[in-house]
Amino acid sequence: MEAHSITDTDISALYPESSRIRVSRDSDTVRSDDEDAIQPGGWSPLLVLAGATCCLGSALPAGFNIGVINTPANLIKDFCNQSLEERYRIQVSEEGLNILWSAIVSIFLIGGVSGSLTAGLLADKLGRKGTLAIGNLCGVIGALLFFLTPILNSVELLLAGRLIVGLSGGLATSLLPMYMTELAPLRLRGAVGVLCQLGITTGVLLGQIVGLDTILGTEKLWSYMLAAFLPLCVLALPLTLVLPESPKFLYVIKEQHETAITELSRLRNMDVILLRNEVLVLEQELTLRTSSDNWTISRVLNDHCLRLPLVLVILMQFGQQLSGINAVFYYSDSIFEKAGLDKTSSQYATIGTGLANVFMALVSVLLMSRVGRRSLLLSSCYLSACCLLVLCFAIAFIHSSKYVPWLCILAVQAYVIFYGLGLGPIPFFIGSELFDVGPRPAAMALGSVANWGGNFVVGMTFTALQNLIGSYTFLIFILCILALSGFVRTYLPETRGKSTSEISSIMTQGFKSRPNRVLNTYDQ
Repeated sequence: MEAHSITDTDISALYPESSRIRVSRDSDTVRSDDEDAIQPGGWSPLLVLAGATCCLGSALPAGFNIGVINTPANLIKDFCNQSLEERYRIQVSEEGLNILWSAIVSIFLIGGVSGSLTAGLLADKLGRKGTLAIGNLCGVIGALLFFLTPILNSVELLLAGRLIVGLSGGLATSLLPMYMTELAPLRLRGAVGVLCQLGITTGVLLGQIVGLDTILGTEKLWSYMLAAFLPLCVLALPLTLVLPESPKFLYVIKEQHETAITELSRLRNMDVILLRNEVLVLEQELTLRTSSDNWTISRVLNDHCLRLPLVLVILMQFGQQLSGINAVFYYSDSIFEKAGLDKTSSQYATIGTGLANVFMALVSVLLMSRVGRRSLLLSSCYLSACCLLVLCFAIAFIHSSKYVPWLCILAVQAYVIFYGLGLGPIPFFIGSELFDVGPRPAAMALGSVANWGGNFVVGMTFTALQNLIGSYTFLIFILCILALSGFVRTYLPETRGKSTSEISSIMTQGFKSRPNRVLNTYDQ
């Protein structure tokens, strides 16, 4: 079906005052001669509801299932050993239990990759909020399986639950940043993009807290601990039905123009007449759409015009995990114990590190509307690398002075803070700013796969590397950060305040593109 293009006559008929608006096709920007024209861009009640629902109902459960599984490891291993012995008369060795435990941990990552791969297809078939609802439903099913695991004495249910909540997490990390940035006005695009990182870091922190043996990390309550995120998913399901569908999805993908404008008006809480500039931007994206065919993952991979932004998205998502954040959290307990804290105090200190991570996610919500993405990401990379360098040698010489362990603690806290400036939040939503609405779901899905894949690589190799070269493992993370920062400095354009059409149009020459030079010339 050929896309319908709204003409200037159509605009004038739809909006009586639109004669004062000019659309520059060469620069892909919308300009107004009326200096007093209203520019919608605030936090409307519906946008706040969408942000809270997605952050608490989708991203937080994903982070919770990442953080909750480590503390009660011995309790779950004991349950698995007892269950297999009672049901199958099998005596499991210590090595066998370790393999089973690795399967319980890693099957969550497999679910995450599967959810990421299917998110793009579902997002275009069922809509953004429909796919979010499926993710919430998967979370509910997974939590119920955790409840039933000790009741039915079934290790299989535990594995199935971890797989399904992983699927839910994969859908959330792929879809949530895309949905929120499509809902947001231009000046809030970065702020709402951070909500995914905020939800994940909060979920990890809550998972660490409920896993304490003073709360739910006990022999009788560990299944309740695993399923403690259930109320959030249950609450998010009906709220998702109230949320608006993405106007860009409706206008560009489904070509339901009237419905899209109605949803946009409801979202902004403003009369349609005041949204004429945003409608013209939607029309531009529709005009730039090359065909009505679906943008599959295969098509995105084979399109040379999308090669550079796709590599940027994949490397930034993969590099986020190879920056060592999960390894630092893994190592923090032992660092705090070497500093003289007992085991319980070390656990609380690790929770303090999680609090710092959440605090920086909140700070980044404010920063994204005021500071450029590129400069913020590069600063985060360099400062994080410096902290890891200090941590590496401080751990190596931790017994040389009584003050060195405290230097380790300081380096861990500083690293978490600087990571939260850019390395944490920006990779999650940058794809929604680099890609037009057509290829965006598939590109975001591939980026999410890279993120989950990086998580898997670090999880599988860190312990072996730590046993082999000790604290010098952090030098590998430093090299990964510096390599990522070099690529970002060369190829990532500044996206703050730029339309996706404007950004994508200057990256069509692949690695021959010089997006920063082009955008700087355009700004002048």
